[in-house]
Amino acid sequence: MALTLRPAKVTPMAGHSKFKNIMHKKGAADARRAKVFTKLAREITTAAKLGTPDPAMNPRLRLAIQDARAENMPKDVIERAIRKALGGDAENYEAIRYEGFGPAGVGIIVEALTDNRNRTASDVRSAFTKAGGNLGETGAVSFMFARVGVIAYPVEAGDAETMLEAAIEAGADECETGEEAHTFVCSVESFNDVREALEARFGEAESAKLVWRPQNTIEVGDEEAAAALLKLLGVLDDNDDVQNVYANFEMSDALLEAASG
Repeated sequence: MALTLRPAKVTPMAGHSKFKNIMHKKGAADARRAKVFTKLAREITTAAKLGTPDPAMNPRLRLAIQDARAENMPKDVIERAIRKALGGDAENYEAIRYEGFGPAGVGIIVEALTDNRNRTASDVRSAFTKAGGNLGETGAVSFMFARVGVIAYPVEAGDAETMLEAAIEAGADECETGEEAHTFVCSVESFNDVREALEARFGEAESAKLVWRPQNTIEVGDEEAAAALLKLLGVLDDNDDVQNVYANFEMSDALLEAASG
């Protein structure tokens, strides 16, 4: 497989990323921080409970801790989440994926960690219905996405050619260089090997995650549909049981600002 070096560009789901940035700026910082910490702590506890509490031996826990650090979660909060799993009194969270279609036919994948499947399913279904969308069966949307590993380093980590060379040596499939970051994309199977190879050379990554990446995007051009879609994504993102939301849409910056208002 040929490895490509890509210049700065608008990537799939860029509209969704911009939307989250806008909502975070408009929302109360403390409230948003508490929500993020709740989700991160739940993932840390689940990862520690399902595996070993040693992040060096537990890739899922290591990634969860890395995500927590990226959000400036205090060390004592991280350690408390791990201790909760060791105490044996932590809730048993189940990982569930929901798939559906939002306004304008946008495909949406929702990843949740829940201790009450019925509650979460009801909340997610209600959110889709109120937005004029519909929840589908497993596989109804995910075929339009690719499950990949995405590892990011700040642009200061090296020039584009250096990062491309590192990507080739690490076994990544793609290396994208933007204005703020270098992004490496790899298969799920090679994710840990690629991450470890890059970290051996550049240190800990800014972020390293397994994500659902749209293979194609839907352009949303109607303000009413855009507003309904952004409201739906906001409701899903605000749910404590929901860990991640992915959507395959694009919209102009002007429409995004107008619809977010």
